[in-house]
Amino acid sequence: MNRWPTLPSAARRGLRPIRRYARAVVRRAYVGWRRSLQARVVTTTLLVSGLVVAVLGVFLMQQITSALLEAKERAALLQLDEGVGVAQGRLASAGTDDSDDTKSTLNGIVTTLAHRSGPSGLYEVIILDRDDPGSVGFSSNWIRLKSVPAVLMQQVESSDGSDPYRTYGMLTYDDGSSKPGLIVGKKVSRYQLYYLFPLTQERQSLEVVQQTILGVGAALVLLLAAIASIVTRQVVIPVRMAAQAAERLAAGRLEERMKARGEDDLARLATSFNDMAANLQEKIVQLQELSQVQRQFVSDVSHELRTPLTTVRMAAEVLYESREDFDPMAARSAELLQSQLERFDGLLADLLEISRYDAGAATLDIEPMDVRELVLRSVGYAEDLAERKGSKIIQQLPAEATMAEVDRRRVERILRNLLVNAVEHGEGKDIVISVAADRDAVAIAVRDHGCGLRPGEANMVFDRFWRADPARARTTGGTGLGLSISMEDAELHGGWLQAWGEPGQGSQFRLSLPRVAGTELRGSPLPLVPPEIELQRAPYAELELEADA
Repeated sequence: MNRWPTLPSAARRGLRPIRRYARAVVRRAYVGWRRSLQARVVTTTLLVSGLVVAVLGVFLMQQITSALLEAKERAALLQLDEGVGVAQGRLASAGTDDSDDTKSTLNGIVTTLAHRSGPSGLYEVIILDRDDPGSVGFSSNWIRLKSVPAVLMQQVESSDGSDPYRTYGMLTYDDGSSKPGLIVGKKVSRYQLYYLFPLTQERQSLEVVQQTILGVGAALVLLLAAIASIVTRQVVIPVRMAAQAAERLAAGRLEERMKARGEDDLARLATSFNDMAANLQEKIVQLQELSQVQRQFVSDVSHELRTPLTTVRMAAEVLYESREDFDPMAARSAELLQSQLERFDGLLADLLEISRYDAGAATLDIEPMDVRELVLRSVGYAEDLAERKGSKIIQQLPAEATMAEVDRRRVERILRNLLVNAVEHGEGKDIVISVAADRDAVAIAVRDHGCGLRPGEANMVFDRFWRADPARARTTGGTGLGLSISMEDAELHGGWLQAWGEPGQGSQFRLSLPRVAGTELRGSPLPLVPPEIELQRAPYAELELEADA
């Protein structure tokens, strides 16, 4: 069986852990870089200083290279002028047309000039016959005649002999080796004299300079990064301490303070932070004391009013039961007294409940319940009021039991408040109450088709004593605390109570509760916006998309 085709896929599988580890490392480094001001400053300093050092290094290398080559060219031209003088003297003293003597003279000139370069061989010498440079030529130390470029030969040949010419090229030897060099040349009578200077020492010098610049540049960049890290640390540490102190202050530790050292800007920051924290602590303590006094006042007044209210209610009930024996005006007064006492009693009960929430004394009495039963009980409570208002309550309940761990009394109170609110603002139209559930949550929605809510009022409806229209009188005897208490009840369960409404489209309130007490609520089985409203919006959304296109 051939296993070769499986190797690429096996290799890819083997590389996956490495890639995941590399991505994790890069991700952690990026997150750390984003969260650390010191890391960003040091990284920026490294990049900027590295760029500056690189630019300066290139500039210095160019300047040093130019200076070395210019010095080399000046020295080469001086050597060439000296060699031209020697060659002219030798050729003038020779004065023969014999080819053997000419070759001997030319060879002697090359040897004499080459010996002047010293034992280190600072340069080599080549003489060419300008009439036939390809056939007659002499060189020193086995350097090849082809080391002289043809372009340079043409320039020297076309000159009048007064100006030297120079170029850079590769110097080749009979042993096959080659090295870069500077080549200068000039006409001498009918011949061309060339000096060839190897640039080995200059190259070595430039390599030393380059290594020095790289080493010094790297050390300078690292030193600048270290300096930036030290300087930034002096600023970052107090800022981190201020951030930590602010976090602890925000967490409720009002006694948190910063240490102020010195008289610099950071010390003034610490002093200002401490002053702010002290003032904030003082104000919060004052507000807590005031809130405690207010809660205690509401609780005390509510309790104190219970006793006289009970007496007054007993007397009012006697009058109410005997109203048929009174004249019509007195009978009507007994009825009004009874209704207002009931409203007053409800207000006291709501105030006591609010005071329990403010004091943090509210608790849940959890038990598994079928939410449908709670809905039926709440609908039965609101049906008489709905009939008097001309509304009909339509129930949309699931066929199967919808179990959830809830506090029966509090959930029934939420539903009664929502239904009464829907009836009062439903303008005699139908009220729809829906129940749905999924694996984690259960939701109940109460929909009315009345006046609706204006923009921004969906959150304000849960404020205490808030009314959409202050000029509108409550006909159902509400206290203005029902929805606020309902919101507290929902949050005590770990659930949501949300409102939606549009002018002329009615409103919908949705209660979402976790099916298991104590679990986090992540979603709701029912939409907050009624489906028919979403269907009405869909064509307009399509038209807007087409217009944008």
